[in-house]
Amino acid sequence: MRAAGVPFFDLTESNPTRAGLLAPQDTLLAPLLDPVNLRYDPHPKGMLSARLAVARYYAAKGIQVPVEHIILTSGSSEAYTFLFRLLMDPHDRILLPVPGYPLFSYLAGLNDVETVFYRLCFDGESWRIDFDFLRQAARRGAKAVVLVSPNNPTGSCVRPGEIALLNTLCTDMGMAIISDEVFADYVFDRVRTPCPSLAANTGALSFALGGLSKALALPQMKMGWIAVNGPADEVAEALSRLEVIADTYLSVNTPVQHASAVWLQAREAISAPVMARVRSNYGHLLAAAAVAGVQVLPVEGGWYAVLRTEMGMPGDVWALKLLEQRHVFVHPGFFFDFEEEDFFVLSLLPQEDVFREGVAALFSFTGAQAAGR
Repeated sequence: MRAAGVPFFDLTESNPTRAGLLAPQDTLLAPLLDPVNLRYDPHPKGMLSARLAVARYYAAKGIQVPVEHIILTSGSSEAYTFLFRLLMDPHDRILLPVPGYPLFSYLAGLNDVETVFYRLCFDGESWRIDFDFLRQAARRGAKAVVLVSPNNPTGSCVRPGEIALLNTLCTDMGMAIISDEVFADYVFDRVRTPCPSLAANTGALSFALGGLSKALALPQMKMGWIAVNGPADEVAEALSRLEVIADTYLSVNTPVQHASAVWLQAREAISAPVMARVRSNYGHLLAAAAVAGVQVLPVEGGWYAVLRTEMGMPGDVWALKLLEQRHVFVHPGFFFDFEEEDFFVLSLLPQEDVFREGVAALFSFTGAQAAGR
């Protein structure tokens, strides 16, 4: 369809720079013109000014993270690579959630790490970790468990009670926790849905991941971070080894590190339009789905929504028919390891007019499919 120039509604679009969500140019570009960027003065953990900006980012959320506990990376993918090398030998095992983002399996494979999956279960109201399943998986010799909070694609947050159970399990099993919190700035209702950061977790060795890509909707400005916490002796050893790994790469470029202090200070102004877009699209989706009789699973945060409908056919066939007949592009649930066929995933980031027209065409298709059965 692209090759033929046929227009379609891309409800998978998750790149803010292609969804009309660009940061103000003056705010974004001015710091990059500072002559200080011409001087190279690297630090293994990242420039102090940039790490202080990340520490202030957490402090604004009521989380105190010592600046020496912060390691800068070129993004969360590199952060995972650093942590896999820190925590595991080749063919050691990592626990990953399903449903979950397929990138993690690729990263594990590239780092010679084997994956074991644990389930997130939907109880009719919210998603929860299946701890019985997790304990069984942990007994297979895993070195770490990955959390994604808010999760991609379910939009679910890890609860404080679940963190307490995880701390006990990880202490007993000698595992670390890797907490992917890249969508933490997009929780819809923090009063009803506490979404605690593991940057403040002391119960087990913990690594909280964040970055500019989601926090500021700046995927083109490659900077992420790892915030390390846990028992003091384990933290000290982890930081010492991480510093060697980071010093080997020195991958975060100087201009972005200098600019990050300015950008993170303007975080609310930059991220607010993204949050407004996601809320608006989610609200419209709920209203339209109620009329169409399609189930939208509750979203607590992030940029995605999961829908469930009786497809009556494999998810890939259904998604292709939707694309061919209504020119609407969505992801079938098996892309994210849903065990059943009836789920599909769409992004809440597209422009509102595109999203609304696409959703209308989508529900026209589900109605026609239902009538045909």
